[in-house]
This record gives sequence, C-alpha cells and structure tokens, in this order.
Amino acid sequence: MGQNKLETEISEARRTISSDGYPMSIGELTNLYRNGELVIRPEFQRLFRWSNTQKTRLVESILLGIPLPSIFVAQTEGGKWELVDGLQRVSTILQLQGELIDENGTKLKPLVLEATTYLPDLDDRMWENKDESKSLTDAQRLDIKRSKIDIKIIKRESSPQAKYDLFHRLNSYGSPLTPQELRSSLVVAVSPDFFSKLEEFASYDSFLGCVSLSERLIEERFDLELVSRFLVLHNWPTSKLSTTALRDLPQVLDETLVQIAGSGKKTKDSLEKVFKTTFDALAKLGGEQIFRRWDVKKNEYAGSFLVSAFEIFGLGVGYHVATGTKFRTDLLAATKDLWQRPDMQKGFATGRSTEARLLQFIPLGREITAK
Repeated sequence: MGQNKLETEISEARRTISSDGYPMSIGELTNLYRNGELVIRPEFQRLFRWSNTQKTRLVESILLGIPLPSIFVAQTEGGKWELVDGLQRVSTILQLQGELIDENGTKLKPLVLEATTYLPDLDDRMWENKDESKSLTDAQRLDIKRSKIDIKIIKRESSPQAKYDLFHRLNSYGSPLTPQELRSSLVVAVSPDFFSKLEEFASYDSFLGCVSLSERLIEERFDLELVSRFLVLHNWPTSKLSTTALRDLPQVLDETLVQIAGSGKKTKDSLEKVFKTTFDALAKLGGEQIFRRWDVKKNEYAGSFLVSAFEIFGLGVGYHVATGTKFRTDLLAATKDLWQRPDMQKGFATGRSTEARLLQFIPLGREITAK
C-alpha cells in the first residue's frame, strides 16, 4: 500500500516537469544567442563574475576535448530558450567570440586568454587578431565551434513552480554563487520587475543614508541581502518566532521572496510603502548612527555598520510601520539604552547562529522601539 502511494507521488511529480535534451555545437548555440533565440536576462547576466583564469581554463578544456557539464534552459511561451543554469560557461564562450552583451546592452571586449598548465602558449591570445601570434588559428576556432555541449530543455508545459525549484536545486550543488546571488536569480526567474524593485530599494537614498557598507560587502550584494531580510522579517508573525521556523534563514528568505515576487500589485505596493516609510524615519531620526554601537566609555558611536543593530532597530521600526503602531522618535536614546544593557556588551553575539540571534533580536527590537 505504502509502496504504491510512493510510486503515485513519483509519477505525479515527474509530470510537473516536461524536459528534453540533446547535444548542440557551440557554433549552433552562439547562433541562437546572436539571433535572440537564446536569452540571458540582464538581471541574471550581472552575476557573470568568473575571473580571467577561470574563463581561460574553460577554453582550455574545450580545446583539449574535455566534456563540459550540461546547461539548462527553460522554453518560454514564445518558444525561445531562457538560460537557467550555466551562466558562467555560456557567457565565457560568448565573450571568447566577442558576442557577449552585458546587462546594459553593450558588447563586452573579447576575452584575452592566459597561459595554462597544459597550454602555456594560450597566453595573450584572442579569438581573432590581425597579429597571428595573438590569435587562435582557423582550425582552433573551428574545433571550438564544432565542440558539443549537452543542452537540457525544460519545456514550456512544465509548471512554473517546478522550473523555480529546479533552478534552486541546480544552483545549490556546489554553486559558486553567494546565497544572495542565488536568491536574486530565483527572484529574476519569477519576476524581473520585482527584482528591479529590490535594486531600487537598495539604492534608495534613505536606506543608503542609514546603511554604510564596505566595497566588498556591496560587491557581494549584501545591500540586497539586507533589503531581503527587511521585507521578509520586519512583520514576521510572533507565533513563528521559533527555532524550527527560522532553522534555515537562507531558505526562508528564498521561499518568502519568491512568494512575494509572484504576489499581486497590492502586496508589493504595501511592502514598498513600509520599506520607504521606515528608512525615511530612520534616516531622519539618526541615520547610520542607529546601526552602530554606542561606546559607553568614550561617550560616542564607534565602529562600522552592525547587522545586529539593523535587526533590532531596522526590523523593529519596520514592524511598527507595518502594523500601524507608534514607535519612539528618540531612537538614538533607544540605541544608548540598548548598548548599556549587560547582555549587549562586547562578545554578545559570539558563537551564536544568525537564527538564534534573530529569535532574540526581532522581539527585542519591537519592544525597545515601541512608544
């Protein structure tokens, strides 16, 4: 009985994804891209960040005849192929040939290769150059064009949710993407417009006036991570403040943002209003000092941006804005009260997981910012 039930579940789940697959030459794939039949969304293209060494190693593998992993595409309603997995490899192949267009619609300069262990003479070579010593030969270019790459096609009759689930799984297996980059890709898959809205939030003047991040954190898109945390957690139900509900924060953020991305205009407009109202208030009532530590001994704000302060005061004020309850307008006094607490002295977060910290800080933020 139980075994038959499992077989039924497997059969039903398989029907949600209709797929096909076959090998295709790099030349054919390039022609599809050139003709607009292979689509790489601009928001997805921003995640192309392989180093020159990584790109060269891929070209070396192709020249040596080493098989490449499959790439996955999803068939759109219009029959085009939208790249789902394989961004780094496909973008490298296109850039090598001088065909890759960036997220701004500009063609990138052709790839200049480096020396490798097996092919040291690749150094400084390009796809094509008037100086033959810096160019691949006609034969080498044809070898690359005729090399095969396996294409897995998720057909348009597949359920949308199945496509997003598949994308998540593919990019979770040893993926070089950061959790936020993966999350961004998931949101793009559901709603490019909503991802553009997230980018708008991360560039909002009041948000930037409160959140001062290092160049490294901005490069890793931690600004989008903070926007994501705010949207998902500022009005997180008190009944779900448990270790179980927040056991895996990245997954919670992924799933909830995808749900928001697929929601209606009313929900999105409401979240935008809460976000902007909250950070307008924070910018006016203290700005970046609210998210820094108050040094009791030196009688000044010290150090850089603290995620813990963001979780307490950012999410706390956001909660009151969302629920229509009043919050303190003397937020700097509230920050001084917080950092004078014995349990908030140096080392307060050492050895604690993000989830454990949030279980304490979300309710604390709602309490300490309440009027």
